[in-house]
Amino acid sequence: MIMKLHQSIGSSPLTKLFRRLAGWRALPALGVCLGVAQAAFAGGPEVLPEGKLPNDSRLANLKDLNGYFPFKPSADKAAWAKRKERVRRQLLVANGLWPLPERTPLNAVVHGLTRRHDYTVEKVFFESLPGFYVTGNLYRPVDQKKKMPAILCPHGHWRDARFYDKGIDAVRAEIAIGAERFEEGGRNHIQARCVQLARMGCVVFHYDMIGYSDSQQIGYERAHRFAKQVVEHNTDKDWALFSPQAESNLQNVFGLQTWNSMRALDFLLTLPGVDHDRLAVTGASGGGTQTFMLAALDDRIDLAVPAVMVSTAMQGGCTCENASLLRVETGNIEFAALFAPKPQGLTAADDWTVEMETKGFPELKAHYKMLGAPNNVTLWANTHFKHNYNHVSRTAMYSWVNKHFKLGFKEPVLERDYRRLTHEETTVWNSEHPQPEGGVDFERKLLARIQQESSRQIGAARKKAADYRRLVGGALEVVLGRTLAEVGETEFDMGDKTDRGNYLEMSGLLRNTTHNEEVPVVFLHPKSWNGNSVIWVHQDGKAGLFDADGGGYRPNAGVRKLLADGATVIGVDLLYQGEFLKAGEGRTQARKVANPREFAGYTHGFNHSLFARRAHDILSVIDFVHDHERKSDSIDLIGLKGAGHWVAAARAAAGDVVTRAAIDTGGFRFHKINDIRHVDFQPGGAKYDDLPGMLAVAAPGKLWLAGEKGAGRKLVEGFYKTAGAAGNLTTDEGGADAAVAWLTE
Repeated sequence: MIMKLHQSIGSSPLTKLFRRLAGWRALPALGVCLGVAQAAFAGGPEVLPEGKLPNDSRLANLKDLNGYFPFKPSADKAAWAKRKERVRRQLLVANGLWPLPERTPLNAVVHGLTRRHDYTVEKVFFESLPGFYVTGNLYRPVDQKKKMPAILCPHGHWRDARFYDKGIDAVRAEIAIGAERFEEGGRNHIQARCVQLARMGCVVFHYDMIGYSDSQQIGYERAHRFAKQVVEHNTDKDWALFSPQAESNLQNVFGLQTWNSMRALDFLLTLPGVDHDRLAVTGASGGGTQTFMLAALDDRIDLAVPAVMVSTAMQGGCTCENASLLRVETGNIEFAALFAPKPQGLTAADDWTVEMETKGFPELKAHYKMLGAPNNVTLWANTHFKHNYNHVSRTAMYSWVNKHFKLGFKEPVLERDYRRLTHEETTVWNSEHPQPEGGVDFERKLLARIQQESSRQIGAARKKAADYRRLVGGALEVVLGRTLAEVGETEFDMGDKTDRGNYLEMSGLLRNTTHNEEVPVVFLHPKSWNGNSVIWVHQDGKAGLFDADGGGYRPNAGVRKLLADGATVIGVDLLYQGEFLKAGEGRTQARKVANPREFAGYTHGFNHSLFARRAHDILSVIDFVHDHERKSDSIDLIGLKGAGHWVAAARAAAGDVVTRAAIDTGGFRFHKINDIRHVDFQPGGAKYDDLPGMLAVAAPGKLWLAGEKGAGRKLVEGFYKTAGAAGNLTTDEGGADAAVAWLTE
């Protein structure tokens, strides 16, 4: 009898696959004859022994800003070109700059000239966005006849920045250890570098970080010390920074500062005498973060010196240095690598950069060598000094600028003392130029304008299918964090196999060996297979495929119909479903890192969201069925209310490998989520037409859609028409029966 059973089910390609992967094990005769699962419970087959969880790396501690962030150079230029495009796109998306905002008029005002012997200083403010001002000081050499290099100088988290004064006692202590040379000039190292670069013939713009000095429209406490969610700021309309709505639209302080840096470069290029082929940026600490980010994203920069910030260790602790999606599977070393092969100098000190000589820089050096420019990167490791941009490091920077911009100064280029500017000489606001409005009400209006402009550009892209796929599809690859091509290697470890009469029930662990993930799955494989595989995603995991049947279980009506039609039906426990949970356990909130400050970027800047990870699990199942069972004629997805949004995300990331998808969204919207700990909270989820955008971008794939009304349904229908695939979209509100009927037509 057992031999006949083997013969009757052994001819299907899927069964051959499982034999190949796990080996054929004879089932106990009693189990085969009676059709009783060896491991069963009322919700369906269990894969793991009671109390044991999957061996999945995602159950370990989450990564945070103090993790380890190594960089592995690409094998060749072609591989790097592909990786570079992907990482740059990730940075733009995380910054909220995909697509880039419109470059509106700067309306720059330059006033309040201060003259020194060999340089001048002026006060500057301009609008990076309508009504949102960048403030700073412009340093220029006196009587410069030739074209001048231009250098941006963002500052770090030094108190009062442009107005900074470390005090006479502190500077004398630094002089004693060789960190500074002059009592007067050394009291503000930020002004010191601007003065020296101007004396070297460069135009220099020293601009404020948001919340520092004259940039007070979004204050210091908001931008840099945010710690706790504010209920009244978390609203569907007119939300504020750090809210779930701001995060789901990728609006953050980091992105605002990056845009300010880009517009600061725009401002420099409007000035007479500036050499457009010699543009640089240098800053330390938080200013180093701004430096490597601008250098990575703006091709106009020709030279960069990010000081005491690039390392494999701590990635930047301030809310202004972090953003959701930013460092997921990447980090500051790779961000610096994006600037290669252009000249880049780095500094290290007795801080988180202390190991840079052995961890990070060798790989960066190899990267530059692979690109044919090994001498265009250098590290000045002065690790006997604490965190700084002191005279020793500044002197190295001057030599780097002198060399690569061919300024012709005799080495070493040393500072001369200067008279520090007073607060009155530097501040841009006065009675003639009053400080603009600020505060949370202003912040809300600013974010509303940004969202409106982004929506306008995304709406315009819907007119052409290729434009929409490039913009929205390109963004969703970052938001979801994985495409089908990025799934890696998958394999199935067979557990139990049970004959159920007209179908074979096979359960086990599906492993993603590339990402060290594994999920419990069940395959219900008909003996008369029609070549179709249906992945049924349920809010209860694989248990959702079954109904209780006395002391056991049986497939629900929809699954039975699919099996009768000849389709293989696959159920899966996504992360924190089913066997990912201990008995009696539920997950009502997503995990977070230990950082007590309630800023989503501290968790989601380094880790995929739970929502994205569940989409990854679906992709792993798709990959396994597709790659390991090439005789399958079609792969379908079904996700009804409670699971439709996960299936929509996976369908968007899977490309044309999925033949059909039956999805009931239940009207789910990311922008309605009002808690950054919600299990379906997804940074960037709302920005790109929310869930309807995920549905639309999968066109022309065949789609049965329920749960969508009004604007969302019109958006999906409209894009299917734009894509020339209106006939591939079916809208219905008939529930599971209607969805299964559509799949079995």
